[in-house]
Amino acid sequence: MILAAVFAVTMAQAQQRMTPELLWKLGRVSAETITPDGKSVIYGVSYPNVEENNSERNLYAIPVAGGQATQLTSTKGGESVVHIDEATGNMVYLHKGQLWQLASGKGGPKQLTNVEGGLSNVRFSPDGKHLLFSREVEVKKMHSTDLYPELKKSNAYVYDDLNYRHWDTWEDGKFQHIFFASYNNGQLGTPVDLMKGEPFDAPQKPFGGKEDVIWSPDSKAIIYVSKKKFGKDYAVSTNTDIYRYDIANGKTINLTEDNMGYDTHPTYSADGSKLAWLAMDEDGNEADQNELIVLDTKSGKKHNLTKDWDETINGFEWSNDGSKIWFVAPTKGTIQVYEIALSKNLDKFTAKGIRQVTKGQFDVNGIVGQAGNNLIVSRNDMNHAPELYRLDTKSGQLTQLTNINDEVYSKLAKSKVEPRTTKASDGKDLFSWVVYPPDFDPNKKYPTLLYCQGGPQSALTQFYSMRWNLQLIAAQGYIVVAPNRRGMPGHGEEWNRQISGDWGGQPIRDYLSAIDDVAKESYVDKERLGAIGASYGGYSVFMLAGLHEGRFKTFIAHDGLFDMRSWYGTTEEMFFANNELKGPYWETKSPQSYKEFNPIEHANKWDTPILIVQGGQDFRVGIEQGLQAFQLAQLKGIKSRLLYLPDENHWVLQPQNAMVWQREFFKWLDETLDKKAN
Repeated sequence: MILAAVFAVTMAQAQQRMTPELLWKLGRVSAETITPDGKSVIYGVSYPNVEENNSERNLYAIPVAGGQATQLTSTKGGESVVHIDEATGNMVYLHKGQLWQLASGKGGPKQLTNVEGGLSNVRFSPDGKHLLFSREVEVKKMHSTDLYPELKKSNAYVYDDLNYRHWDTWEDGKFQHIFFASYNNGQLGTPVDLMKGEPFDAPQKPFGGKEDVIWSPDSKAIIYVSKKKFGKDYAVSTNTDIYRYDIANGKTINLTEDNMGYDTHPTYSADGSKLAWLAMDEDGNEADQNELIVLDTKSGKKHNLTKDWDETINGFEWSNDGSKIWFVAPTKGTIQVYEIALSKNLDKFTAKGIRQVTKGQFDVNGIVGQAGNNLIVSRNDMNHAPELYRLDTKSGQLTQLTNINDEVYSKLAKSKVEPRTTKASDGKDLFSWVVYPPDFDPNKKYPTLLYCQGGPQSALTQFYSMRWNLQLIAAQGYIVVAPNRRGMPGHGEEWNRQISGDWGGQPIRDYLSAIDDVAKESYVDKERLGAIGASYGGYSVFMLAGLHEGRFKTFIAHDGLFDMRSWYGTTEEMFFANNELKGPYWETKSPQSYKEFNPIEHANKWDTPILIVQGGQDFRVGIEQGLQAFQLAQLKGIKSRLLYLPDENHWVLQPQNAMVWQREFFKWLDETLDKKAN
């Protein structure tokens, strides 16, 4: 046994460790569709190119039964599947805004369209006679050259209302609209704008895509998602609705007018008898419980299938025969697949009819669709990037189909990832993931990092990030503690809601409870603790910097909220600020949000080294937040550094910027914690 243990340690040491450079060589797998015959899965693989500062994505096909993958496209640039003809197997895909066709037999790709301005979010009608797409349309004049044509060299915008900027883009008076046109072998008829003259977006901004617009199975209607509000009304509301546009008469009806929160992801059963979607009840709450609604299209009756289920849904898929719905949802630090077998009388359906299909220390982060008696899903864990799997829905068994990164992982020493339950300060159970270095030795002492999740109401599961990668951090010699503090889905709706209005209260105490508990272990070096995080996680780091009472020796905050008053005055989605802080600072129902729970109010206690990262195009958490924090640290004489990314938003999307981020991240930890174990 002793020899076996020594051999295992030696092998782990001989293997490579994850590095930033290696992380950015991994293929990024994303599913497209299942072929109409149910025999193959089409998927894309993106490879980032750090030297060229871009990425390349190509399409592949792999048998559902398993086997060798076939590369379908190789043209430079990304491709996405639009349609596969059931009779011929020919595939139409979108490349650089135009439609291309790849025959199922031999032969290269053939360009079908040459539409000025290109196409996006394309869908063929089920009968093949029309297609829909989206494009930007100028509805309002906001730029100076439109308002004053004679001043051609001017560059100014004029605003009379809010939402003048969103995420990373200034409002320019152009809105995404849905169009449809007749289609015949690459020839488009005259496009019809479903939203002519409306200052609204469909798909939604900034992240909406094809999931926001679909055809009815009979090809007679288009269903789309839009938040039909403008200015202040738009900024303070989450009330998206699902609309039905009738092709024959051009009339639009609102299918979800009775619901005041988000309505998203409309999806028909194959026969068109039912339309399902996800809904949140509460206007202004982006993290309300996502519930599954089913509409009987004949009777017009709606059924809430998860009204008595105490979790939130990420996404769902109909079975091919319409008798079942599968969905994914967070639970206890993971994301799993659940099944609903639809009864004839949906009025009597209860949560007892929901069955958990998968269980394990992994995330099933998406369902591609049904193939025979199986589902095709995407799965990952903290040691592995997403790959496609075949899921037996009866047994819950998962069989890996794609193996894009197996060669890399076969040479890597993996991290041990363990669940840990701590008693929080209020006596409740607090779940955490603890990630250990690959060659972890309990007889040594390790620097340990508290990972603070953003959101704030986003699940901390077995995620695999290309930036906040816990496998990568642990591989550099750190133990990582990742708590599921208050405000995270997967532990019941009450747990998720507890953070609103209490940002600096119990969630921060949860963080301290988790790190204090792990720090009791003999292998944790209490003299080398750090706290790291982005967004709400960055806010948490700023709060801890004033409250930690000497626990931590270093901090890293990325796009964190430092002063809640100035943040409220510069952020764009006001519904989020109003819900989380319980109103504006001049009339809030939660005064502590701007006082006791405001990091700047504790700045007099800052005395610990801190790295501050700020994106220049981040309009969610404006640039003044990071600059204020850095200026404070500098003026107080605290060892501090500012990593400013002028071209990045709330994230870091460009490969070379991401590489700089990783290198500065670990350089800072080296400087302030000295990662070498005792």
